[in-house]
Amino acid sequence: MIRRLAASVVAGAVLVGTAGCGAAGHSSAGGRPTVVASTDVWASVVRAVAGDTVEIKAIIDNPAADPHSYESKPVDAAEVARADLVVYNGGGYDSFMDKFRAQSGDKPAVEAFTLLPAQPAGRTAPPNEHVWYDLPVVAQVAQRVADELDRIDPAQAKLYAANLSRFRSDLDALSGKEQAIARAHGGEPVALTEPVAVYLVEASKLRDVTPPKFASASEEGSDPPASVVAATKDLLTQHRATVLIYNPQTETPLIGQLRAAAESAGVPVVNMTETLPPNTDYRSWMSGQLDQLAAALQGAKK
Repeated sequence: MIRRLAASVVAGAVLVGTAGCGAAGHSSAGGRPTVVASTDVWASVVRAVAGDTVEIKAIIDNPAADPHSYESKPVDAAEVARADLVVYNGGGYDSFMDKFRAQSGDKPAVEAFTLLPAQPAGRTAPPNEHVWYDLPVVAQVAQRVADELDRIDPAQAKLYAANLSRFRSDLDALSGKEQAIARAHGGEPVALTEPVAVYLVEASKLRDVTPPKFASASEEGSDPPASVVAATKDLLTQHRATVLIYNPQTETPLIGQLRAAAESAGVPVVNMTETLPPNTDYRSWMSGQLDQLAAALQGAKK
């Protein structure tokens, strides 16, 4: 069960734009509330809570796109301006949403990154912005979306509550898969081409052995020193990493070489992405990725 966020953290998390009373006006042509999400991942979380009662728009919904390098367009700003609610990642990941919200008068919003718990004592690395891989944060986003939709469209409050309950059960099932991986493979070493799934890796009790300088360079879109590249490849060719977790949306020639080294050495490669594959939703996408990781870990055992 997802219970990690302490009540004090939840109470203190930032949710901008909730001041004021009463229901907001609906901005869609059909009279339904309109929600704009920065990516299709967060749009799927909104859909899980809202069902078909809300018009939902995802600004980034291309499975081949790299959201880090997305160049926003005037039409995106217009979508945010007409929305009743915006939902986005935060943490610098989709900073165009901050700009659009400011331009539209600080539109009511749910910002996922603000729902991360305080960092553990002694941890010096900055928080990772890929928080849709953190199931407790996703649960909090869903709760905040339900709270906002209750305010905007109180007539549908019972529906939002029922949908939220079902989605929480889905997240509990995903958490159960993480726990199963932890029981079977806790402590096993894995490498990541980019630190996109670090929260999933941590929750599954796997050991990330990616050299920090490689991870930081990959995150920044730069090339690490040759010695760091060699050390990272050695993890795979010498089987000191059981699995390579690979983000195809940020592939560079260097990342391609790393994947090739893993495949040549017989190290399983598991894709973990930043946006949804076509015709899927958050639950099925995350469930599939966890299943693939579990199978890869099992298959890699000698």
